[in-house]
Amino acid sequence: MTWNLASGLEGKRVLLTGASGGIGREVALAFGAAGARVAAVDLSQEKVDAVVTEMEGGPHLAIGWDLRPVASHAALVGKVVAGLGGIDILVCTAAVLVRRHTVDDVTEADWDFQHDVNLKSVFFLNQAVSRVLVKQGTGGRIINFTSQGFWSGGFGGSVAYAATKGGIVSMTRGLARSFAKDRITVNSVSPGAADTPMMRSGMTEAQLQSTISAIPLGRMAEPSELAGTVLFLASDHAGYITGATINVSGGWLMY
Repeated sequence: MTWNLASGLEGKRVLLTGASGGIGREVALAFGAAGARVAAVDLSQEKVDAVVTEMEGGPHLAIGWDLRPVASHAALVGKVVAGLGGIDILVCTAAVLVRRHTVDDVTEADWDFQHDVNLKSVFFLNQAVSRVLVKQGTGGRIINFTSQGFWSGGFGGSVAYAATKGGIVSMTRGLARSFAKDRITVNSVSPGAADTPMMRSGMTEAQLQSTISAIPLGRMAEPSELAGTVLFLASDHAGYITGATINVSGGWLMY
């Protein structure tokens, strides 16, 4: 093993969802810099095209895709396998957040939208990619994104979002147990307040500053600060880690 963060990542094939988001874009750039080949997936073809043009190495794939129709996942995975020659790593950063002022303001449509994107699509994409990894017989890595809300429970109108993220943690643990025999590790990353458009959406400046004041390090994370954790979990250095949730919250949560 070579002692650098990218150990074992050169030439690896990555399926990355949410690739044009605040965190997802930085993860895509980091994998490219580490010598991996990336299928960058997000809802907008134009946006993933833009991300891929910024990436080092390659060739990479830019795929505009709606992850909500579960029946389409086999086609997405097939497209990635055909384009990259296989899959070694799945990273699911795609998520949506609908902020409401109170619990009473949360609608069934809010619940369904967040659960369809944040939890349901992640489970079934994990399932679809795991079939490829098992068939290849060389192991693999699955990295899902949760949130500090899985632990705190969120508040007010964000409870539905937090419920999806709690589901990610439980699901990740169960899949880690299920796939360990196939040398597939499954872990999750739990950001606190990362400085992304999603984090800032629906918050006044006063509310945002109140949140930041609760963080011991005194600031939000730069999205690029999450990318290092993902690369670590995908690298050779994390070969004995599975079922874990990595806390990257600047001390906002401590566990």
